[in-house]
Amino acid sequence: MSTSNEQIMICNKNDGAPEQQDDKRPTTSSSNNDVNAVAEGIDEVQNIGTIKDDNDYQCNGGGEEIISNTNKECTSCEQNNYNVDNITDGINNVVVLDDKSTCAACGKEGNSSDMNTCNKCKSVKYCNAACKKKHRSKHKKACEKRVAELYDEQLFKQVEQEECPICMLPLPFDSSQVSFQTCCGKRLCHGCIYAMEMSKRNDLCAFCRTPLGASDEEQIKRVKRLMDKGNGGAFHLLAGLYARGMLGLPRDHRKAIELLLKAGELGFAKGYYGLGNSYYNGDGVVRDVEKAKYYFELAAMNGHIKARHNLAYRRADRQS
Repeated sequence: MSTSNEQIMICNKNDGAPEQQDDKRPTTSSSNNDVNAVAEGIDEVQNIGTIKDDNDYQCNGGGEEIISNTNKECTSCEQNNYNVDNITDGINNVVVLDDKSTCAACGKEGNSSDMNTCNKCKSVKYCNAACKKKHRSKHKKACEKRVAELYDEQLFKQVEQEECPICMLPLPFDSSQVSFQTCCGKRLCHGCIYAMEMSKRNDLCAFCRTPLGASDEEQIKRVKRLMDKGNGGAFHLLAGLYARGMLGLPRDHRKAIELLLKAGELGFAKGYYGLGNSYYNGDGVVRDVEKAKYYFELAAMNGHIKARHNLAYRRADRQS
């Protein structure tokens, strides 16, 4: 559609012949082509058809009269709008019916929100607790199968890999090639850090340009400030410092376990992975293979590749 020479075609009710009316909209400059494209797209939607009521007059949506075959004139769009208040009241008074479900035991229908759902598979409903208990033995095999399917869906779902905020490339799987910045809380690939060093500004953070902490105390303060903001990576970093007794902190495995758990709960998968390793190897805790498996599963569900590898290795070891 053009912006300056466009002719609006309007059908006259009396003779059925199309009339032409010049479009009075001003022309636009070439520098606004992108905005015009959007505006034209809106115009196309608005000009699909004009609003027509029982009194046979039309309005272009802007209060301007286009054509009138009666004595009435459109002076405002409010004249041929429906009663908005009545429509709103009608919508508010509509009764939304609940979805209907059938009891898996007796076949009785009922509202889904009022029925009991299987706690494990979440796939069948019952009209009451008695039906749920009665159907338990028949449903057990299908329930276990569905639970296994749901487990696999969570365990192997595709999770978007974390990217370096500078180069926007996926961070390396090798954690030794990634550094956590205590100033801004970002995880950067070593390639971007090396590029910063090559610019002879290795005293600044490659992301936020904050001067690097000169002392251990300053580093710890920065980490704790990030922890106050809910940064999972900061909890994970401090857990490692306590586990190794670094930067002047005492060696405290119990504290490290608590921090790793908090990191995992904040969505930082490496926290759960660290817990899995701690329980599998007995580092600071009593060795517990089942707990290790549990935390590896949580890490895998959050997309941790090495956790998925450990689970696969453990499963293959048990089947051999």
